Amino acid sequence: MQTAADTLAQAPTYDVAIIGAGPVGLTLANLLGQAGVRTLVVEKLDHIIDYPRAIGIDDESLRTLQAAGLAGQVEAHITPDHWMRFYTATGQCFASIEPRTDEFGWSRRNAFIQPQVDAILHQGLARFAHVQTLFGRELAHFAQDDSGVDLTLQAGDGTRQTLRARFMVACDGGNSSVRRTLGIAFEGRTKPNQWIVVDVRNDPLGTPHIGMHCDPERPYVSAALPHGIRRFEFMVMPGETEQELSQPENLARLMRKVVADPESLDYIRKRVYTHNARLAAKFREGRVLLAGDAAHIMPVWQGQGYNSGMRDASNLAWKLAMVAKGQAGEALLDTYGLERRDHARSMIHLSEVAGDIFAPESRTAARVRDTVMLALNAVPPVKQYFAEMRFKPMPRYEQGVVLHAADNPARQAPLLGGLLDRSGDTPLGRLLGLMAEKKESPLGRLIHSLEAPEPSPVGRMFIQPRVTDGEGRIQRLDDAIGPRFAIIAWGTDPTHGMDAQTLAFWQRLDACLVRIMPPGQLGHCPPVREGVLTLGDVQGRIKDWFARQTRSIAFVRPDRFVAALASPQETGAVSAQLARLLHAPLLPAYAPALQD
Repeated sequence: MQTAADTLAQAPTYDVAIIGAGPVGLTLANLLGQAGVRTLVVEKLDHIIDYPRAIGIDDESLRTLQAAGLAGQVEAHITPDHWMRFYTATGQCFASIEPRTDEFGWSRRNAFIQPQVDAILHQGLARFAHVQTLFGRELAHFAQDDSGVDLTLQAGDGTRQTLRARFMVACDGGNSSVRRTLGIAFEGRTKPNQWIVVDVRNDPLGTPHIGMHCDPERPYVSAALPHGIRRFEFMVMPGETEQELSQPENLARLMRKVVADPESLDYIRKRVYTHNARLAAKFREGRVLLAGDAAHIMPVWQGQGYNSGMRDASNLAWKLAMVAKGQAGEALLDTYGLERRDHARSMIHLSEVAGDIFAPESRTAARVRDTVMLALNAVPPVKQYFAEMRFKPMPRYEQGVVLHAADNPARQAPLLGGLLDRSGDTPLGRLLGLMAEKKESPLGRLIHSLEAPEPSPVGRMFIQPRVTDGEGRIQRLDDAIGPRFAIIAWGTDPTHGMDAQTLAFWQRLDACLVRIMPPGQLGHCPPVREGVLTLGDVQGRIKDWFARQTRSIAFVRPDRFVAALASPQETGAVSAQLARLLHAPLLPAYAPALQD
Protein backbone atom coordinates (compact mmCIF):
# COMPACT_ATOMS: atom_id res chain seq x y z
CA MET A 1 0.00 0.00 0.00
CA GLN A 2 1.38 3.41 -0.98
CA THR A 3 1.69 5.90 1.88
CA ALA A 4 1.54 9.69 1.83
CA ALA A 5 5.30 9.77 2.41
CA ASP A 6 5.79 7.57 -0.66
CA THR A 7 3.65 9.94 -2.74
CA LEU A 8 5.71 12.97 -1.69
CA ALA A 9 8.94 11.12 -2.39
CA GLN A 10 7.75 10.51 -5.95
CA ALA A 11 6.56 14.09 -6.52
CA PRO A 12 8.55 16.16 -9.03
CA THR A 13 11.15 18.26 -7.22
CA TYR A 14 12.36 21.73 -8.15
CA ASP A 15 14.86 24.13 -6.67
CA VAL A 16 12.43 27.07 -6.87
CA ALA A 17 8.67 27.23 -7.39
CA ILE A 18 7.31 30.61 -8.49
CA ILE A 19 3.64 31.35 -7.92
CA GLY A 20 2.39 33.79 -10.55
CA ALA A 21 3.36 34.33 -14.19
CA GLY A 22 3.29 38.10 -14.13
CA PRO A 23 6.35 40.17 -15.11
CA VAL A 24 8.15 39.59 -11.81
CA GLY A 25 7.61 35.84 -11.79
CA LEU A 26 8.56 35.51 -15.46
CA THR A 27 11.67 37.65 -15.05
CA LEU A 28 12.77 35.68 -12.00
CA ALA A 29 12.22 32.42 -13.89
CA ASN A 30 14.33 33.63 -16.83
CA LEU A 31 17.18 34.70 -14.56
CA LEU A 32 17.07 31.40 -12.68
CA GLY A 33 16.88 29.53 -15.96
CA GLN A 34 20.07 31.21 -17.12
CA ALA A 35 21.75 30.15 -13.90
CA GLY A 36 20.80 26.50 -14.45
CA VAL A 37 18.33 26.37 -11.55
CA ARG A 38 15.43 23.88 -11.76
CA THR A 39 12.42 26.18 -11.73
CA LEU A 40 8.64 25.79 -11.83
CA VAL A 41 6.23 28.63 -12.65
CA VAL A 42 2.61 28.16 -11.57
CA GLU A 43 -0.16 30.42 -12.92
CA LYS A 44 -3.85 30.08 -12.06
CA LEU A 45 -4.96 31.69 -15.34
CA ASP A 46 -4.88 29.75 -18.59
CA HIS A 47 -2.49 32.27 -20.18
CA ILE A 48 -0.54 35.40 -19.30
CA ILE A 49 -2.60 38.57 -18.97
CA ASP A 50 -2.99 40.21 -22.37
CA TYR A 51 -4.51 43.60 -21.50
CA PRO A 52 -2.38 46.74 -20.97
CA ARG A 53 -1.30 47.60 -17.43
CA ALA A 54 2.06 49.25 -16.72
CA ILE A 55 3.27 51.75 -19.33
CA GLY A 56 6.65 52.90 -17.94
CA ILE A 57 9.86 50.88 -17.78
CA ASP A 58 13.08 52.41 -16.44
CA ASP A 59 16.76 51.88 -17.09
CA GLU A 60 17.23 49.53 -14.14
CA SER A 61 14.49 47.21 -15.41
CA LEU A 62 15.89 47.23 -18.94
CA ARG A 63 19.26 46.31 -17.46
CA THR A 64 17.59 43.37 -15.72
CA LEU A 65 16.03 42.25 -19.01
CA GLN A 66 19.46 42.62 -20.57
CA ALA A 67 20.82 40.25 -17.91
CA ALA A 68 18.04 37.82 -18.86
CA GLY A 69 19.21 37.95 -22.48
CA LEU A 70 15.97 39.52 -23.74
CA ALA A 71 16.70 43.25 -24.00
CA GLY A 72 17.21 43.11 -27.76
CA GLN A 73 13.69 41.78 -28.29
CA VAL A 74 12.17 44.17 -25.75
CA GLU A 75 13.89 47.18 -27.33
CA ALA A 76 11.62 46.85 -30.37
CA HIS A 77 8.61 47.64 -28.15
CA ILE A 78 9.77 50.66 -26.12
CA THR A 79 9.87 54.40 -26.71
CA PRO A 80 13.04 55.76 -25.04
CA ASP A 81 13.39 59.22 -23.48
CA HIS A 82 9.72 59.37 -22.55
CA TRP A 83 9.25 62.66 -20.73
CA MET A 84 6.57 63.49 -18.16
CA ARG A 85 5.18 67.02 -18.09
CA PHE A 86 2.85 68.58 -15.51
CA TYR A 87 0.36 71.24 -16.63
CA THR A 88 -1.85 73.68 -14.76
CA ALA A 89 -5.56 73.93 -15.55
CA THR A 90 -4.71 76.70 -18.02
CA GLY A 91 -2.20 74.53 -19.87
CA GLN A 92 0.97 76.06 -18.46
CA CYS A 93 3.79 73.54 -17.88
CA PHE A 94 5.06 73.87 -14.31
CA ALA A 95 7.40 70.85 -14.22
CA SER A 96 8.96 68.64 -16.85
CA ILE A 97 10.79 65.41 -16.09
CA GLU A 98 13.27 64.92 -18.92
CA PRO A 99 16.21 62.77 -17.77
CA ARG A 100 18.77 62.50 -20.57
CA THR A 101 21.40 60.43 -18.79
CA ASP A 102 22.16 56.79 -19.52
CA GLU A 103 24.59 55.85 -16.76
CA PHE A 104 23.12 52.34 -16.53
CA GLY A 105 23.26 51.76 -20.27
CA TRP A 106 19.65 52.66 -21.11
CA SER A 107 17.36 55.68 -21.21
CA ARG A 108 16.07 56.42 -17.71
CA ARG A 109 12.39 56.74 -18.73
CA ASN A 110 10.80 54.59 -21.43
CA ALA A 111 7.23 53.93 -22.56
CA PHE A 112 6.17 50.35 -23.23
CA ILE A 113 3.10 48.15 -23.46
CA GLN A 114 3.36 45.50 -20.78
CA PRO A 115 1.67 42.52 -22.51
CA GLN A 116 4.20 42.70 -25.34
CA VAL A 117 7.12 42.47 -22.92
CA ASP A 118 5.39 39.81 -20.82
CA ALA A 119 4.99 37.71 -23.96
CA ILE A 120 8.74 37.99 -24.65
CA LEU A 121 9.48 36.94 -21.08
CA HIS A 122 7.17 33.95 -21.41
CA GLN A 123 8.67 32.91 -24.73
CA GLY A 124 12.15 33.28 -23.22
CA LEU A 125 11.49 30.39 -20.85
CA ALA A 126 11.44 27.99 -23.80
CA ARG A 127 15.25 28.35 -23.88
CA PHE A 128 15.57 26.29 -20.70
CA ALA A 129 14.74 22.59 -20.46
CA HIS A 130 14.98 22.83 -16.66
CA VAL A 131 12.23 25.50 -16.39
CA GLN A 132 8.60 24.34 -16.50
CA THR A 133 5.45 26.46 -16.63
CA LEU A 134 2.02 25.22 -15.54
CA PHE A 135 -0.96 27.38 -16.53
CA GLY A 136 -4.50 26.83 -15.28
CA ARG A 137 -3.23 25.64 -11.89
CA GLU A 138 -4.12 27.30 -8.61
CA LEU A 139 -2.07 26.89 -5.46
CA ALA A 140 -4.59 25.13 -3.22
CA HIS A 141 -2.27 24.44 -0.31
CA PHE A 142 1.37 24.59 0.71
CA ALA A 143 3.39 23.52 3.71
CA GLN A 144 7.07 23.97 4.44
CA ASP A 145 9.58 22.03 6.50
CA ASP A 146 13.31 22.27 7.12
CA SER A 147 14.26 21.10 3.64
CA GLY A 148 11.53 22.28 1.28
CA VAL A 149 7.98 23.32 0.46
CA ASP A 150 5.18 20.94 -0.57
CA LEU A 151 2.71 22.48 -3.03
CA THR A 152 -0.74 21.16 -3.88
CA LEU A 153 -1.98 22.50 -7.21
CA GLN A 154 -5.56 22.33 -8.42
CA ALA A 155 -6.60 22.45 -12.06
CA GLY A 156 -9.87 23.88 -13.38
CA ASP A 157 -11.45 20.43 -13.49
CA GLY A 158 -10.74 19.87 -9.81
CA THR A 159 -7.83 17.45 -10.23
CA ARG A 160 -4.91 17.96 -7.89
CA GLN A 161 -1.20 17.28 -8.04
CA THR A 162 1.54 17.55 -5.45
CA LEU A 163 4.96 19.01 -6.13
CA ARG A 164 7.94 19.85 -3.98
CA ALA A 165 10.47 22.68 -4.17
CA ARG A 166 13.35 23.72 -1.99
CA PHE A 167 12.06 27.32 -2.04
CA MET A 168 8.88 29.07 -3.11
CA VAL A 169 8.53 32.68 -4.29
CA ALA A 170 5.10 34.33 -4.17
CA CYS A 171 4.63 36.62 -7.17
CA ASP A 172 0.86 36.34 -6.97
CA GLY A 173 -0.08 40.00 -6.80
CA GLY A 174 -1.33 42.52 -4.29
CA ASN A 175 -4.05 40.16 -3.07
CA SER A 176 -1.45 37.41 -2.57
CA SER A 177 -2.99 34.25 -1.12
CA VAL A 178 0.49 33.12 -0.07
CA ARG A 179 1.10 36.27 1.95
CA ARG A 180 -2.33 36.00 3.56
CA THR A 181 -1.81 32.32 4.39
CA LEU A 182 1.49 33.15 6.08
CA GLY A 183 -0.24 35.88 8.09
CA ILE A 184 2.21 38.58 6.98
CA ALA A 185 0.80 42.06 7.55
CA PHE A 186 0.32 44.30 4.50
CA GLU A 187 0.61 47.75 6.02
CA GLY A 188 -0.37 51.03 4.38
CA ARG A 189 -3.39 52.86 3.04
CA THR A 190 -5.85 52.96 0.16
CA LYS A 191 -6.65 56.32 -1.43
CA PRO A 192 -10.38 57.11 -1.39
CA ASN A 193 -10.56 58.28 -5.00
CA GLN A 194 -10.51 56.04 -8.09
CA TRP A 195 -9.33 56.52 -11.67
CA ILE A 196 -10.71 55.23 -14.95
CA VAL A 197 -8.13 54.05 -17.50
CA VAL A 198 -8.97 54.18 -21.22
CA ASP A 199 -6.59 52.68 -23.80
CA VAL A 200 -7.20 53.36 -27.50
CA ARG A 201 -5.58 52.29 -30.76
CA ASN A 202 -4.73 54.64 -33.63
CA ASP A 203 -3.55 57.44 -31.34
CA PRO A 204 -6.01 60.34 -31.86
CA LEU A 205 -3.47 62.94 -30.67
CA GLY A 206 -0.12 61.69 -31.92
CA THR A 207 1.96 63.90 -29.62
CA PRO A 208 4.86 62.19 -27.79
CA HIS A 209 5.47 61.89 -24.05
CA ILE A 210 3.11 61.99 -21.04
CA GLY A 211 0.97 64.95 -20.03
CA MET A 212 -0.18 65.18 -16.38
CA HIS A 213 -3.03 67.70 -16.57
CA CYS A 214 -3.70 69.09 -13.10
CA ASP A 215 -7.22 70.35 -13.76
CA PRO A 216 -9.00 70.69 -10.37
CA GLU A 217 -12.36 69.98 -12.03
CA ARG A 218 -11.10 66.55 -13.14
CA PRO A 219 -7.35 65.76 -13.28
CA TYR A 220 -6.38 63.56 -16.20
CA VAL A 221 -3.38 61.92 -17.86
CA SER A 222 -2.61 61.58 -21.56
CA ALA A 223 0.23 59.20 -22.43
CA ALA A 224 1.66 58.28 -25.83
CA LEU A 225 2.67 54.60 -26.04
CA PRO A 226 4.50 52.54 -28.67
CA HIS A 227 2.75 51.24 -31.78
CA GLY A 228 0.16 54.01 -31.95
CA ILE A 229 -1.48 53.33 -28.57
CA ARG A 230 -2.70 56.19 -26.37
CA ARG A 231 -3.64 55.93 -22.69
CA PHE A 232 -6.01 58.35 -20.96
CA GLU A 233 -6.66 58.33 -17.21
CA PHE A 234 -9.42 60.38 -15.59
CA MET A 235 -10.10 60.88 -11.91
CA VAL A 236 -13.42 59.42 -10.79
CA MET A 237 -15.19 62.17 -8.89
CA PRO A 238 -17.27 61.61 -5.73
CA GLY A 239 -20.62 60.02 -6.46
CA GLU A 240 -19.55 58.51 -9.80
CA THR A 241 -19.37 54.76 -10.41
CA GLU A 242 -17.49 52.59 -12.88
CA GLN A 243 -20.75 51.41 -14.43
CA GLU A 244 -21.94 54.98 -15.01
CA LEU A 245 -18.64 56.20 -16.47
CA SER A 246 -18.49 53.23 -18.82
CA GLN A 247 -21.78 54.17 -20.45
CA PRO A 248 -21.12 55.42 -24.02
CA GLU A 249 -22.55 58.89 -23.46
CA ASN A 250 -20.61 59.44 -20.20
CA LEU A 251 -17.40 58.07 -21.65
CA ALA A 252 -17.81 60.37 -24.66
CA ARG A 253 -18.22 63.29 -22.27
CA LEU A 254 -14.93 62.40 -20.59
CA MET A 255 -13.09 61.92 -23.87
CA ARG A 256 -14.37 65.20 -25.26
CA LYS A 257 -11.92 66.93 -22.88
CA VAL A 258 -9.03 65.53 -24.93
CA VAL A 259 -10.23 64.59 -28.44
CA ALA A 260 -12.49 66.23 -30.99
CA ASP A 261 -14.48 63.14 -32.01
CA PRO A 262 -14.95 60.61 -29.15
CA GLU A 263 -17.32 58.44 -31.23
CA SER A 264 -14.56 57.49 -33.69
CA LEU A 265 -12.10 56.17 -31.07
CA ASP A 266 -10.91 52.57 -31.33
CA TYR A 267 -11.10 51.44 -27.70
CA ILE A 268 -8.91 48.64 -26.35
CA ARG A 269 -10.21 48.60 -22.80
CA LYS A 270 -11.79 50.68 -20.04
CA ARG A 271 -11.11 49.91 -16.40
CA VAL A 272 -11.42 51.64 -13.01
CA TYR A 273 -8.71 51.14 -10.39
CA THR A 274 -7.87 52.35 -6.90
CA HIS A 275 -4.46 53.57 -5.72
CA ASN A 276 -2.97 51.55 -2.89
CA ALA A 277 0.22 52.11 -0.94
CA ARG A 278 1.13 49.01 1.06
CA LEU A 279 4.25 47.20 2.20
CA ALA A 280 4.60 43.66 3.57
CA ALA A 281 5.95 43.50 7.11
CA LYS A 282 8.63 41.08 5.91
CA PHE A 283 9.70 39.56 2.61
CA ARG A 284 10.69 36.09 3.85
CA GLU A 285 9.06 33.46 6.01
CA GLY A 286 11.24 30.36 6.15
CA ARG A 287 11.53 28.94 2.65
CA VAL A 288 8.85 31.22 1.21
CA LEU A 289 9.67 34.67 -0.16
CA LEU A 290 7.49 37.52 -1.45
CA ALA A 291 8.25 39.58 -4.55
CA GLY A 292 6.55 42.25 -6.66
CA ASP A 293 3.01 43.28 -5.75
CA ALA A 294 2.82 40.48 -3.19
CA ALA A 295 5.48 42.38 -1.24
CA HIS A 296 4.58 46.01 -2.04
CA ILE A 297 2.08 48.01 -4.06
CA MET A 298 2.17 51.72 -4.79
CA PRO A 299 0.31 54.44 -6.71
CA VAL A 300 1.12 54.67 -10.40
CA TRP A 301 2.29 58.28 -10.56
CA GLN A 302 5.99 57.55 -10.99
CA GLY A 303 5.54 54.21 -12.77
CA GLN A 304 7.47 52.42 -10.04
CA GLY A 305 5.18 49.49 -9.19
CA TYR A 306 6.36 47.44 -12.17
CA ASN A 307 9.96 48.61 -11.84
CA SER A 308 10.14 47.91 -8.11
CA GLY A 309 9.04 44.36 -8.79
CA MET A 310 11.76 43.99 -11.41
CA ARG A 311 14.30 45.17 -8.83
CA ASP A 312 13.04 42.41 -6.54
CA ALA A 313 13.60 39.79 -9.23
CA SER A 314 17.10 41.08 -9.98
CA ASN A 315 18.07 41.12 -6.30
CA LEU A 316 16.60 37.72 -5.46
CA ALA A 317 17.55 35.65 -8.51
CA TRP A 318 21.31 35.47 -7.99
CA LYS A 319 20.91 34.76 -4.28
CA LEU A 320 18.48 31.89 -4.89
CA ALA A 321 20.82 30.56 -7.59
CA MET A 322 23.85 30.58 -5.26
CA VAL A 323 21.93 28.79 -2.53
CA ALA A 324 20.39 26.28 -4.93
CA LYS A 325 23.82 25.43 -6.38
CA GLY A 326 25.44 25.06 -2.96
CA GLN A 327 27.65 28.12 -3.39
CA ALA A 328 26.17 29.95 -0.40
CA GLY A 329 24.27 29.25 2.77
CA GLU A 330 20.52 29.77 3.09
CA ALA A 331 21.10 32.75 5.40
CA LEU A 332 22.03 34.70 2.26
CA LEU A 333 18.30 34.91 1.50
CA ASP A 334 17.79 37.08 4.58
CA THR A 335 19.66 39.86 2.78
CA TYR A 336 16.87 40.08 0.19
CA GLY A 337 14.46 41.73 2.61
CA LEU A 338 17.24 43.74 4.26
CA GLU A 339 18.13 45.30 0.92
CA ARG A 340 14.81 45.61 -0.86
CA ARG A 341 12.25 46.52 1.78
CA ASP A 342 13.56 49.98 2.71
CA HIS A 343 13.90 51.01 -0.92
CA ALA A 344 10.39 49.78 -1.71
CA ARG A 345 9.16 51.99 1.14
CA SER A 346 10.99 54.97 -0.40
CA MET A 347 9.40 54.36 -3.79
CA ILE A 348 5.94 54.13 -2.20
CA HIS A 349 6.60 57.45 -0.50
CA LEU A 350 7.72 59.06 -3.77
CA SER A 351 4.62 57.79 -5.57
CA GLU A 352 2.34 59.14 -2.84
CA VAL A 353 4.01 62.57 -2.96
CA ALA A 354 3.68 62.69 -6.74
CA GLY A 355 -0.01 61.80 -6.46
CA ASP A 356 -0.61 64.47 -3.83
CA ILE A 357 1.04 67.08 -6.05
CA PHE A 358 -0.86 65.96 -9.14
CA ALA A 359 -4.29 65.76 -7.50
CA PRO A 360 -4.41 67.75 -4.25
CA GLU A 361 -7.45 67.55 -2.04
CA SER A 362 -8.79 71.09 -2.65
CA ARG A 363 -8.77 73.89 -5.20
CA THR A 364 -6.88 76.06 -2.72
CA ALA A 365 -4.14 73.46 -2.46
CA ALA A 366 -4.04 73.26 -6.26
CA ARG A 367 -3.54 77.02 -6.55
CA VAL A 368 -0.76 76.91 -3.95
CA ARG A 369 0.86 74.04 -5.83
CA ASP A 370 0.74 75.92 -9.14
CA THR A 371 2.21 79.07 -7.60
CA VAL A 372 4.99 77.26 -5.73
CA MET A 373 5.92 74.94 -8.60
CA LEU A 374 5.97 77.73 -11.21
CA ALA A 375 8.23 79.75 -8.91
CA LEU A 376 10.56 76.80 -8.35
CA ASN A 377 10.59 76.03 -12.07
CA ALA A 378 11.95 79.52 -12.70
CA VAL A 379 15.11 78.67 -10.73
CA PRO A 380 17.50 76.87 -13.13
CA PRO A 381 19.03 74.45 -10.55
CA VAL A 382 15.57 73.43 -9.36
CA LYS A 383 14.29 73.03 -12.92
CA GLN A 384 17.31 70.86 -13.70
CA TYR A 385 16.72 68.83 -10.53
CA PHE A 386 13.24 67.86 -11.71
CA ALA A 387 14.19 67.49 -15.37
CA GLU A 388 16.96 65.03 -14.59
CA MET A 389 14.73 63.05 -12.23
CA ARG A 390 17.16 63.42 -9.36
CA PHE A 391 14.33 63.17 -6.86
CA LYS A 392 14.01 59.46 -7.61
CA PRO A 393 15.39 57.47 -4.64
CA MET A 394 18.06 55.23 -6.15
CA PRO A 395 18.68 51.99 -4.30
CA ARG A 396 21.55 52.20 -1.84
CA TYR A 397 21.98 49.16 0.35
CA GLU A 398 23.27 49.88 3.84
CA GLN A 399 22.97 46.25 4.96
CA GLY A 400 23.21 42.89 3.24
CA VAL A 401 25.93 41.84 0.81
CA VAL A 402 27.74 45.16 0.99
CA LEU A 403 31.02 45.96 2.69
CA HIS A 404 31.03 49.57 3.82
CA ALA A 405 34.38 50.94 4.92
CA ALA A 406 34.51 54.40 6.51
CA ASP A 407 31.09 55.41 5.19
CA ASN A 408 29.59 58.26 7.20
CA PRO A 409 25.99 59.05 6.22
CA ALA A 410 25.19 62.74 6.23
CA ARG A 411 23.41 64.02 9.31
CA GLN A 412 20.15 65.97 9.15
CA ALA A 413 21.16 69.61 9.34
CA PRO A 414 19.25 72.12 11.51
CA LEU A 415 18.13 73.97 8.36
CA LEU A 416 16.49 70.83 7.04
CA GLY A 417 14.85 70.12 10.36
CA GLY A 418 13.42 73.62 10.51
CA LEU A 419 12.05 73.50 6.97
CA LEU A 420 10.38 70.18 7.54
CA ASP A 421 9.01 71.18 10.93
CA ARG A 422 7.36 74.27 9.45
CA SER A 423 5.96 72.55 6.36
CA GLY A 424 4.77 69.52 8.29
CA ASP A 425 3.19 66.44 6.70
CA THR A 426 2.01 68.25 3.57
CA PRO A 427 2.75 67.55 -0.11
CA LEU A 428 5.22 70.47 -0.03
CA GLY A 429 6.84 69.17 3.13
CA ARG A 430 7.20 65.69 1.72
CA LEU A 431 8.62 67.15 -1.50
CA LEU A 432 11.20 69.16 0.48
CA GLY A 433 12.11 66.02 2.37
CA LEU A 434 12.69 64.07 -0.83
CA MET A 435 14.80 66.89 -2.30
CA ALA A 436 16.90 67.22 0.84
CA GLU A 437 17.58 63.48 1.03
CA LYS A 438 19.78 63.76 -2.05
CA LYS A 439 23.02 65.68 -2.06
CA GLU A 440 22.56 66.44 -5.76
CA SER A 441 19.39 68.50 -5.23
CA PRO A 442 19.60 72.30 -4.91
CA LEU A 443 18.29 72.14 -1.36
CA GLY A 444 20.52 69.16 -0.68
CA ARG A 445 23.61 71.04 -1.88
CA LEU A 446 22.85 73.84 0.54
CA ILE A 447 22.12 71.53 3.46
CA HIS A 448 25.07 69.23 2.89
CA SER A 449 27.60 71.85 1.79
CA LEU A 450 29.54 71.42 5.03
CA GLU A 451 29.19 67.65 5.14
CA ALA A 452 31.62 64.90 4.16
CA PRO A 453 32.71 64.27 0.54
CA GLU A 454 30.58 62.33 -1.94
CA PRO A 455 29.27 59.09 -0.38
CA SER A 456 30.89 55.79 -1.23
CA PRO A 457 29.43 53.93 -4.23
CA VAL A 458 29.29 50.74 -2.17
CA GLY A 459 25.68 49.58 -2.10
CA ARG A 460 24.84 51.50 -5.28
CA MET A 461 24.49 50.26 -8.84
CA PHE A 462 27.65 50.25 -10.95
CA ILE A 463 27.58 52.18 -14.22
CA GLN A 464 27.20 50.51 -17.61
CA PRO A 465 29.08 52.37 -20.35
CA ARG A 466 30.26 51.04 -23.70
CA VAL A 467 33.49 49.05 -23.78
CA THR A 468 35.60 47.46 -26.48
CA ASP A 469 37.62 44.26 -26.53
CA GLY A 470 40.86 43.43 -28.30
CA GLU A 471 38.96 42.54 -31.50
CA GLY A 472 37.42 45.98 -31.77
CA ARG A 473 33.90 44.93 -30.79
CA ILE A 474 32.00 47.67 -28.93
CA GLN A 475 29.24 46.61 -26.56
CA ARG A 476 27.60 47.44 -23.26
CA LEU A 477 29.66 46.46 -20.23
CA ASP A 478 27.17 43.86 -18.92
CA ASP A 479 27.17 42.04 -22.25
CA ALA A 480 30.95 41.78 -22.07
CA ILE A 481 31.15 40.40 -18.53
CA GLY A 482 27.95 38.33 -18.33
CA PRO A 483 25.37 38.02 -15.49
CA ARG A 484 27.78 37.02 -12.71
CA PHE A 485 30.10 38.49 -10.12
CA ALA A 486 32.72 40.80 -11.60
CA ILE A 487 35.91 42.10 -10.06
CA ILE A 488 36.73 45.22 -12.06
CA ALA A 489 40.10 46.95 -11.81
CA TRP A 490 41.29 50.13 -13.45
CA GLY A 491 44.54 49.64 -15.34
CA THR A 492 45.84 46.62 -13.41
CA ASP A 493 45.30 42.88 -13.16
CA PRO A 494 42.59 42.44 -10.47
CA THR A 495 44.17 39.12 -9.40
CA HIS A 496 47.62 40.60 -8.76
CA GLY A 497 47.12 40.76 -5.01
CA MET A 498 45.16 37.51 -4.67
CA ASP A 499 46.60 34.36 -3.16
CA ALA A 500 45.66 30.92 -4.51
CA GLN A 501 42.85 30.48 -1.99
CA THR A 502 41.19 33.79 -2.85
CA LEU A 503 41.53 33.22 -6.58
CA ALA A 504 40.03 29.73 -6.26
CA PHE A 505 37.08 31.18 -4.36
CA TRP A 506 36.17 33.61 -7.14
CA GLN A 507 36.77 30.99 -9.81
CA ARG A 508 34.37 28.67 -7.97
CA LEU A 509 31.73 31.42 -8.24
CA ASP A 510 32.58 31.86 -11.95
CA ALA A 511 33.40 35.52 -11.32
CA CYS A 512 34.52 37.62 -14.26
CA LEU A 513 37.96 39.16 -13.61
CA VAL A 514 38.23 42.41 -15.55
CA ARG A 515 41.00 44.91 -16.30
CA ILE A 516 39.82 48.24 -17.77
CA MET A 517 42.09 50.69 -19.59
CA PRO A 518 41.97 53.39 -22.27
CA PRO A 519 41.18 51.72 -25.60
CA GLY A 520 44.35 53.01 -27.22
CA GLN A 521 46.43 50.92 -24.81
CA LEU A 522 44.78 47.60 -25.64
CA GLY A 523 47.43 46.68 -28.22
CA HIS A 524 50.34 47.51 -25.92
CA CYS A 525 49.19 46.35 -22.47
CA PRO A 526 51.29 44.05 -20.24
CA PRO A 527 50.17 40.42 -19.90
CA VAL A 528 47.77 39.34 -17.18
CA ARG A 529 46.88 36.05 -15.52
CA GLU A 530 44.97 33.63 -17.73
CA GLY A 531 41.24 34.19 -17.51
CA VAL A 532 41.44 37.95 -16.93
CA LEU A 533 39.35 39.94 -19.43
CA THR A 534 40.85 43.21 -20.69
CA LEU A 535 38.43 45.87 -21.98
CA GLY A 536 38.80 49.39 -23.34
CA ASP A 537 36.90 52.26 -21.74
CA VAL A 538 35.43 53.72 -24.95
CA GLN A 539 33.53 56.61 -23.34
CA GLY A 540 35.97 57.34 -20.52
CA ARG A 541 33.21 56.87 -17.97
CA ILE A 542 34.83 54.03 -16.02
CA LYS A 543 38.02 56.09 -15.64
CA ASP A 544 35.91 59.00 -14.35
CA TRP A 545 34.10 56.64 -11.95
CA PHE A 546 37.35 55.32 -10.46
CA ALA A 547 38.81 58.84 -10.36
CA ARG A 548 36.21 59.69 -7.71
CA GLN A 549 37.24 56.74 -5.52
CA THR A 550 40.23 56.10 -3.30
CA ARG A 551 40.50 52.45 -4.36
CA SER A 552 40.98 50.96 -7.81
CA ILE A 553 39.13 47.63 -7.65
CA ALA A 554 35.32 47.24 -7.51
CA PHE A 555 33.61 44.01 -6.49
CA VAL A 556 30.35 44.05 -8.46
CA ARG A 557 27.48 41.64 -7.71
CA PRO A 558 25.46 39.82 -10.39
CA ASP A 559 22.70 42.43 -9.98
CA ARG A 560 25.35 45.07 -10.74
CA PHE A 561 25.48 46.62 -7.27
CA VAL A 562 28.90 47.41 -5.86
CA ALA A 563 29.57 45.03 -2.97
CA ALA A 564 32.98 46.46 -2.00
CA LEU A 565 35.98 48.51 -3.05
CA ALA A 566 39.60 47.52 -2.53
CA SER A 567 43.15 48.40 -3.40
CA PRO A 568 45.21 45.62 -5.05
CA GLN A 569 46.79 44.70 -1.71
CA GLU A 570 43.38 44.44 0.00
CA THR A 571 41.72 41.95 -2.35
CA GLY A 572 42.37 38.94 -0.13
CA ALA A 573 40.98 40.51 3.03
CA VAL A 574 37.98 42.02 1.23
CA SER A 575 37.23 38.68 -0.47
CA ALA A 576 37.25 36.91 2.92
CA GLN A 577 34.81 39.47 4.34
CA LEU A 578 32.50 39.17 1.32
CA ALA A 579 32.60 35.39 1.63
CA ARG A 580 31.25 35.72 5.17
CA LEU A 581 28.49 38.07 4.01
CA LEU A 582 27.59 35.55 1.28
CA HIS A 583 27.64 32.72 3.82
CA ALA A 584 29.99 31.02 1.40
CA PRO A 585 33.16 29.20 2.48
CA LEU A 586 36.30 30.88 1.19
CA LEU A 587 38.00 27.49 1.16
CA PRO A 588 35.39 24.83 0.27
CA ALA A 589 36.00 21.45 1.86
CA TYR A 590 35.40 19.69 -1.44
CA ALA A 591 38.22 21.46 -3.35
CA PRO A 592 40.98 18.77 -3.42
CA ALA A 593 43.44 20.99 -5.30
CA LEU A 594 43.54 23.37 -2.34
CA GLN A 595 43.72 20.80 0.45
CA ASP A 596 47.40 19.96 0.05
